[in-house]
Amino acid sequence: MRTVQRVLATLVLSVLGVDAAHAELRTTHVSGNVYLITGAGGNVAVSVGTSGVMIVDSGSAEMSGELLTEIRKLGNGALRYIINTNVDPEHMGGNAPLRAAGATFTGGNATVVGGVDVGAAIVAHETALLRLANLGSVPVAAQPTETFYVPKVDFFFNGEPVEVMYKPAVDDTNIVVHFRRSDVLATGDLFRLDGYPVIDLKNGGSIQGVLDALNAFVDLAVSDTLSEGGTMLIPGHGRICDEADLVRYRDMLTIIRDRIAALKERGRTLAQVKAAKPTLDYDSRFGRNPEWTGDDFIEAVYASLGS
Repeated sequence: MRTVQRVLATLVLSVLGVDAAHAELRTTHVSGNVYLITGAGGNVAVSVGTSGVMIVDSGSAEMSGELLTEIRKLGNGALRYIINTNVDPEHMGGNAPLRAAGATFTGGNATVVGGVDVGAAIVAHETALLRLANLGSVPVAAQPTETFYVPKVDFFFNGEPVEVMYKPAVDDTNIVVHFRRSDVLATGDLFRLDGYPVIDLKNGGSIQGVLDALNAFVDLAVSDTLSEGGTMLIPGHGRICDEADLVRYRDMLTIIRDRIAALKERGRTLAQVKAAKPTLDYDSRFGRNPEWTGDDFIEAVYASLGS
């Protein structure tokens, strides 16, 4: 199974501006105040309005200049908040340059502390800050400036409540952002269309945590007529989705989990479970990533289920 060490090494290189090819950015209106920018690494959600700009994830370091240009096309307001859904390099690699381009939104509209422009606030769960600080190679400017440890914090921004919820699932840093009036959920890599969830067992990830998070999203989402439309979801990677897409993804993972659990209960070894190919009917869509294959996912689920 692929290890988290490689992911963390990639994170350091990405934050320092090493590696990654440039891609064409594309902006799509999702709903209300919220837009989706693709092509910067992971998906970037952008809220634009009278309060300024809030983004969910910052893409890769290499794409930060292009991303900032794309954000500014949506409005001239100051970038106030960068919310990181996890510590993956494709989701927080652009933190430092985007933070420097922003301005913290505080009481009295103060943007300078001690004579120093502090830039945009970077919001994440405290486990994300601890992980990055322990790496020792991620610049302080790229690390969270505001953290929380409770299940949920909220903001009132651009005329709507914005809920930031802690959902440890893929690992122990995951959060999801709910723009309530716009009715948009930015899920990070808890929900992705380009592959199976990359479960980091060594850092608190589990298949049950992923399913619990997806079930929570299903409870939050409301479908429009004929199950299309309604609440929109921005996955960590892939197109804009609705509740029906989310349910299909949740059901797929549940089916795979149950297949592996049944085999494990019968005493099958990991090798025997792999040979049974419990992901076969989904691999053509979700198992194409060589960095995280169907076999890698099987290993993670098998270990996650315990003895």
